[in-house]
Amino acid sequence: MPREKAVIRSDISKFRWTLLQMKKNWVGYAMVLPFFILFFMFTVIPVVLSVVLSFTTFNMLEWPKWVGMDNYIRLFLDDDIFLTAIKNTMLFAVITGPCSYLLCLFFAWFINELRPKIRSFVTVLFYAPSISGNVYIIFKTLFSSDQYGIVNAYAMKLNLIQKPILWFQDENYIFGLVVLVALWTSLGTSFLTMIAGFQVVNQELYEAGAVDGVKNRWQELWFITLPSMKPQLMLGAILSITSSFGFGQIITDLVGFPSPNYVVHTIMHHLGDYGGMRFEMGYASAIATLLFFMMVGANLLVTKMLRKVGT
Repeated sequence: MPREKAVIRSDISKFRWTLLQMKKNWVGYAMVLPFFILFFMFTVIPVVLSVVLSFTTFNMLEWPKWVGMDNYIRLFLDDDIFLTAIKNTMLFAVITGPCSYLLCLFFAWFINELRPKIRSFVTVLFYAPSISGNVYIIFKTLFSSDQYGIVNAYAMKLNLIQKPILWFQDENYIFGLVVLVALWTSLGTSFLTMIAGFQVVNQELYEAGAVDGVKNRWQELWFITLPSMKPQLMLGAILSITSSFGFGQIITDLVGFPSPNYVVHTIMHHLGDYGGMRFEMGYASAIATLLFFMMVGANLLVTKMLRKVGT
């Protein structure tokens, strides 16, 4: 049967064969069409326009003027703050990306071991910080810079410090606290994806593993569970890496803008500065284009690494 299909396809052009397949499966394409239209309008077109505008100077009032590579030359040769933003963003992504991924995997595995009724409650409990827009208030209260802040109050009571620490104003503490908040809010979509991955593992594999010599839960996890949920692990890795590059608003809520001595100034902050405050849209588009290709490159690297591990 496959041989007959190959002959039929060779007798017609690839374009005509594609049209025939679309006509045959028109119901599926009709169901996908609304998503495709929205994705094309709000993702593909903006990305393409951003790349085009990155070669122009545009203030949203006058027609864009073509300047070629001037914006990119300015970014790397004349903008020291942007270089600081790249360093902070890469450091932030290297730390929070893998850590949030491992945390999602660990907590998803932990929750999967619970009974179904308890599992639903605990899942919501862990997922809630990622969808709460005011989670930073908890950390602002804990690490308040006066003596009434919870951490300062207990540290002074135990004679660990003599005066309140300016947690979100001191460069020695800001980065670590921001990473802590990022990890706290990282249990988002990738976390739910991994929980779903644990749920779809074929239970018969555990019985077969017991026959083949799998003796404990750790061996079940390593030899059976994780290989069975490779698609979920791949998607979770991509989501974790992508979110680590786009983390910015909570940093602003915690330390203000700009941060002291730009210690946690990221590419997202630089983009918001030139795009949302100065309205230099051509320059902001160049920043957004570089961030886009950095995210794509990181995702390709992670995907390649996971595939090698899987083989």
